Amino acid sequence: MSGPGNAREGLRILVWHRHGSWTTSFVHGPHTYLLPVTDDRGPDGRGRSQTVPWPDNAVEVDPATLRDEQIDVVVLQRPHELELTHAWTGRRPGIDVPAVYVEHDAPRGPAWPDRHPVADREDIPIAHVTHFNQVWWDNGRAPNTVVEHGVVDPGHRWTGTVPHAGVVVNEPVRRSHIAGTDLLPRLSRGAPLDVFGMQVAALPDRLGCDRITPHEDLPQPKMHAELAARRVYLHPYRWTSLGLALLEAMHLGMPVVAVAATEVGEAVPPEAGVISTRVDTLVDAVRTFTADPDRARAAGDAAREAVLRRYSLDRFLADWNALLSEVDR
Repeated sequence: MSGPGNAREGLRILVWHRHGSWTTSFVHGPHTYLLPVTDDRGPDGRGRSQTVPWPDNAVEVDPATLRDEQIDVVVLQRPHELELTHAWTGRRPGIDVPAVYVEHDAPRGPAWPDRHPVADREDIPIAHVTHFNQVWWDNGRAPNTVVEHGVVDPGHRWTGTVPHAGVVVNEPVRRSHIAGTDLLPRLSRGAPLDVFGMQVAALPDRLGCDRITPHEDLPQPKMHAELAARRVYLHPYRWTSLGLALLEAMHLGMPVVAVAATEVGEAVPPEAGVISTRVDTLVDAVRTFTADPDRARAAGDAAREAVLRRYSLDRFLADWNALLSEVDR
């Protein structure tokens, strides 16, 4: 599913604040983004970001008022939002109001025949965030396309003054195998590791590794500044569609060392770093970049050039406008 054209400006789009970085990029478009907010700001009502500046056209809405709101398109991201939309607005996605389902995640198993939640519907297109996701999911009859990520550019900020590797992962203890955090003690042989994210404080004790330093849940601007001071970015994930933190690190101008899994091979060109499934190769790459700032700088410059070419915010918003023009019928 694809096609030229732009969505008419001024659409009113109902979308939940689920993935912070993705939503940050999405609300930079030319529309009005209606973000449900609840008293507890829980998963179904986070409203606007509390840590990152968002444009004024990202508007918080009380779910109790949604039946009276003009809504042109619903952007779904979780299966239960199909029923939640009906309950809160009185309208059925794909039937009473146009809808798109954004699939952020890879299927649960590498070769398991996971059928997508809207695979049996022809009225709700699926927008996968990576080509890997599109290939791996069973999309059934649903129209489907890929709208690759776009990231708000934090600027070329790499200094590499700290000869450590930076890692960004949320909930690394709970998500140990998926996120590859069980690999970190072995990977730390290449350089000390600074791990940024939510619920990272317990990681060194859990892994029994004194070469890992946690940096608990820093605000994004401060995290970017701290990350850019590290010599190299390490991406240990085994199973994720494509980490936005990886793309942000490339925007910062950081060289990349990554486990060769899912979409990483498409996102990181050879000149931007080293990707491999061999732990010893990854350890050697971390060690080499840490010991050679000039080599790290060159790879980081290549990483930034590649990410600006493929994952720019302008391209992301243009692709979304083209898709919205199709569903805004």
